[in-house]
Amino acid sequence: MRITVFGATGGTGQHVVRHALAAGHHVTAVVRDPARLPQADHPRLTPVIANAMDPEAIEAAVTAQDTVVSALGPRTRADTSVCADGAQAIIAAMRAGATRRLIVVTAGGHVVDAGDGPVTRTVVKPLLRRYLKRGFADFARTEQAVRDSELDWTIMRPPRLTNGKHRPYRTAIDRNVRGGITIARVDLAHAILAALDDPSTVRHTIALGY
Repeated sequence: MRITVFGATGGTGQHVVRHALAAGHHVTAVVRDPARLPQADHPRLTPVIANAMDPEAIEAAVTAQDTVVSALGPRTRADTSVCADGAQAIIAAMRAGATRRLIVVTAGGHVVDAGDGPVTRTVVKPLLRRYLKRGFADFARTEQAVRDSELDWTIMRPPRLTNGKHRPYRTAIDRNVRGGITIARVDLAHAILAALDDPSTVRHTIALGY
């Protein structure tokens, strides 16, 4: 499979690249600094230096690909529109390049649904929304852009990300995972790769957690 990864040098993106290469996929990584890529000299890894917020600059990187993965995220708390701006640029480039499959990482913290327990629903998430208001607004705009794209999308909604080791995790479609308050980045990457060619995930959200 031919996969383009945005945010490939980030905490989650690096694991996505490693997993994809280990699985035999061909990976195009859209980056600003290719020196930060894992396995930068791998024969099936193609770095593309481009501004992920510029649809014209990234069009060639998504054209004729089987899947596009966006693991973009803010580097500082001042970055309050990275995910949404990136998603909109990627969607525009995919439309121009006639590429259909899109997987985007947001988060589960901004969503309250039947998968949440009463304490999470009434105490924890209201507090998170207060302190992470701008970041959560960015995730909400991102998801709306993805849903409106009419592409074959999947939205991955992890809880708090850690750098822990791989271990069994749970997933849920279109609802949060009860009690799933953390997930390691390596397991989020594993779930992303599992969703690549799983038709049951198309136009659905996937929550994760331990």
